[in-house]
Amino acid sequence: MASILRTPDDRFGSLPGYGFAAHYVDGLPGYQGLRLHYIDTGVRDRHSVFLCLHGQPTWAYLYRRMIPVFRDAGHRVVAPDLFGFGRSDKPADEGVYTFDFHRGALISFIEALDLRDICLVVQDWGGLLGLTLPMMMPERVTRLLIMNTTLAGGDEPLSAGFLAWREWANKNPDMAVGKLLGRACSHLAGDESAAYDAPFPDARYKAGVRRFPNLVPDRPDAPGAAVSREAREWLSTRWGGQSFMAIGMRDPVLGPPVMRELMRHIRGCPAPMEIADGGHFLPEWGERVAGNALAHFFPY
Repeated sequence: MASILRTPDDRFGSLPGYGFAAHYVDGLPGYQGLRLHYIDTGVRDRHSVFLCLHGQPTWAYLYRRMIPVFRDAGHRVVAPDLFGFGRSDKPADEGVYTFDFHRGALISFIEALDLRDICLVVQDWGGLLGLTLPMMMPERVTRLLIMNTTLAGGDEPLSAGFLAWREWANKNPDMAVGKLLGRACSHLAGDESAAYDAPFPDARYKAGVRRFPNLVPDRPDAPGAAVSREAREWLSTRWGGQSFMAIGMRDPVLGPPVMRELMRHIRGCPAPMEIADGGHFLPEWGERVAGNALAHFFPY
């Protein structure tokens, strides 16, 4: 692999609400030469774990409001940064980033840490990738917590909101991530919005950010489409775990229509929790979601 960028540690020194220790795994099978960062907090000798998967253009900072709720209830919480994001290494070549590249890294990560009794906590690309995993490791994944995401099988039209987002992203290759989050989550303080810029000293570090909008499968033979359709069918017919869905109702990209369609494909999924003031980046309203999810999963 050609040029690999690593964000200097001092850019993560004093981020508001983010006091989690850094953990790293080097050389995952198939990813030699790359270092992946993750949060790992709570009761680490327990098998049960909340695995929080972020999307684009965010990183594990997105889950800082939910992690303490899970941890303080006695659970282990793990939140990795995908390659190209957060404190993980960032190949500079956009061509490195593919659907299979990211999906394979998640599989290798879960196996390397030997995570079991997993509650997958997903939003945006966390779900596009993460919801394809239970069918291949049903002995590991037992619960789903789903927020503003989808499974793109390439056999259904992408939403107008997503197409507009993809067009905007392609026209703004050096997108100001912090400003974007500030607009989408108006309740964020200025230093919280700015924290989303920490992983990206300049545009060279944003190859993964730029690539994601164009990786969403938009035709049946697109990379990732077949495995997404297979996952949709498996979740519809064979999923036997617990599910909890929450919808940020103000999301113009992956909002109520998309989420209700996804709900149809999650066997046994109960009616979703609706967050009236919540937007696309729903973990930024996450205390309410986390608390209700725990009450659903562990009612006694």
